[in-house]
Amino acid sequence: MLSPRQELILKLVVDAYLASGRPVPSKEIADRAEVDWGASTVRAELAALEAAGYLTHPHTSAGRVPTEMGYRSHVNSLLAAGRLPAENAVELELRKEIDAAMRETTTALAQVTDLMALVTAPAETTAATIRRVEVLRLQPSRVMVVAIASNGAVAKRVFDFPGPVDPGLVEWASSYLNESLEGMSLGARMIAGRLADPELGPVEAGFIGALSAAFTELEGGESADSLYTEGASRLLSEAHFSDLPRADRLMTALEERASLLGMLRSVLDQRSVFLWIGGENPQPELRSVSVVGANYGLAHRNLGAVGVVGPLRMDYATAIASVRGAARELSRYCETVYDG
Repeated sequence: MLSPRQELILKLVVDAYLASGRPVPSKEIADRAEVDWGASTVRAELAALEAAGYLTHPHTSAGRVPTEMGYRSHVNSLLAAGRLPAENAVELELRKEIDAAMRETTTALAQVTDLMALVTAPAETTAATIRRVEVLRLQPSRVMVVAIASNGAVAKRVFDFPGPVDPGLVEWASSYLNESLEGMSLGARMIAGRLADPELGPVEAGFIGALSAAFTELEGGESADSLYTEGASRLLSEAHFSDLPRADRLMTALEERASLLGMLRSVLDQRSVFLWIGGENPQPELRSVSVVGANYGLAHRNLGAVGVVGPLRMDYATAIASVRGAARELSRYCETVYDG
């Protein structure tokens, strides 16, 4: 069990690391107004926190960063002390159609948190279309393509090329694929025809041809329990990408919609916020990220879950408050459309 002094020092380290993304040196902590102890005491407490597993010491830096155990302690303290932003940060004007309400919720939640949002709901039959395409250069000769459909489905393919791929070609391909495919109904035959552009040069045409296999895995149908998602491209943005050491495994997990649904259903009986941090995640491919969620529904039974997926270095306070607020709004909405 941590002493009050250790709890404060751990909080200061976590807060500083969440804000900067840089390892936190002992001097930065010792100089804080809240700290009444000398630099040697701070160094000793930091060493004790590291020995206990709450912090780690990257070999390339003199500072410390939180471990999964440190993040868990931080989150538990937030929940116990109620140090959370207002829950009305997610403003929703939910309509009568369930499909529209689920989509509005994921869109608003992704915008507020700058993370990927998830909502489970009863299935709605919709004609899925391609919404966005991301082309990422993982290594000099390895490229990943992520295709996101309007029904939330995510398809990912990793391509290995015999030699280094020009970063400019990767950037061009991302723009070209978005311009060519956005809004198209899912269907491999139609997509292949759109990508067979005779005006492309041989290099561009060959590269696009190699990547086209990524889109044949997207399917138009929904599963019996719908999973709505928004913000996958936010996780792949420059702001978060450096905090996602296994982005390819994360995309694999997001493709497995049935597994995600099963994971969220496993906590459907919980009445409060639920969190999985790193290795706590039931799904192995998600063990490099954190999931923050809350259930919504009627007074006597939960109907679904709303949550966000993001890197371990996320703003947990905002994430918790936002999913709580979204779950509360969805519960109010459900009272108007369900008999109970």
